[in-house]
Amino acid sequence: MDILKVSAKSRSTAVAGAIAGVVRECGRTEVQAIGAGAVNQAVKAVAIARGYLAEDGIEIVCIPSFTEVIIADQERTAIKLLVEKK
Repeated sequence: MDILKVSAKSRSTAVAGAIAGVVRECGRTEVQAIGAGAVNQAVKAVAIARGYLAEDGIEIVCIPSFTEVIIADQERTAIKLLVEKK
């Protein structure tokens, strides 16, 4: 499964397009974000992607959870948003 990593500087519309493209192709994707700004952009992107996919008659669900990732030899907690067709 593709993992889309979102930062606070990510454009939510660009991430939404990526989410929509992967969901159309694979049926699901995972979005990871670390920090409040990144989580904000990721959630906005899921909302925008929902609109993009609705135009094609595709409904999605978003399942949030925590995950641990290693960055520069440090363990960090990230938000993981599993986005998949309903």
